[in-house]
Amino acid sequence: MNEIKVEVWGDFGCFSRPESKVERLTYPVITPSAARGILSAIYSKPPEFYWQIKKIEVLSPIRYISIKRNEVINSKIGRGMKPMLVEDSRTQRQTVALKDVRYRITAEIIPQKDFKGTVEQLYEQALRRIRGGKCYYQPSLGMREFVCYFSEPTDTEPVPVDLDIGIMLYDVFDLHNYKVTKQAEPYVTVFKARLEQGVLNVPDFDSDEVLKPERGE
Repeated sequence: MNEIKVEVWGDFGCFSRPESKVERLTYPVITPSAARGILSAIYSKPPEFYWQIKKIEVLSPIRYISIKRNEVINSKIGRGMKPMLVEDSRTQRQTVALKDVRYRITAEIIPQKDFKGTVEQLYEQALRRIRGGKCYYQPSLGMREFVCYFSEPTDTEPVPVDLDIGIMLYDVFDLHNYKVTKQAEPYVTVFKARLEQGVLNVPDFDSDEVLKPERGE
């Protein structure tokens, strides 16, 4: 076993383009970062391995929907803090999302350099959790309110569509640095994405095809 396949779907998905800033404008297909987030919700051991997305297959037609959402900005609440009045911090924003999404994600488990166990055990545990519908928390399709469901993959054929997506967000973390803290700086990576007959092939994180910021910037 050298890869895991999982089928994911939901009523809505929004994988925001970073250049859209305030308004939420989705990519036409799920990003590798969001796909990795779904798999991490199902099974994750950051000190031992990270998920490397290899391929994303689009199984339902790409359809958009435009909605307005109320968002709370510049406010947070925690233990010992005063109650927050939502009306004082709420703003209405336009969201262009995807409707009735379904993807088949192919991923590989990449052990961290200090991992001492066997990769086969990691694959077996991941597969058991997918088959059992288990997850640490409910995965989402780009936004927390867009619930993601998952199962073992079917033999559904990808949608036969070709699309030049252009520069696409790859991830916002350094996948080799599993010690993510509140003070951790984002590590934004991008790549040139193209959908060919409904299939998005994703380069490895360490590949030269993934554009990375200079260390220390």
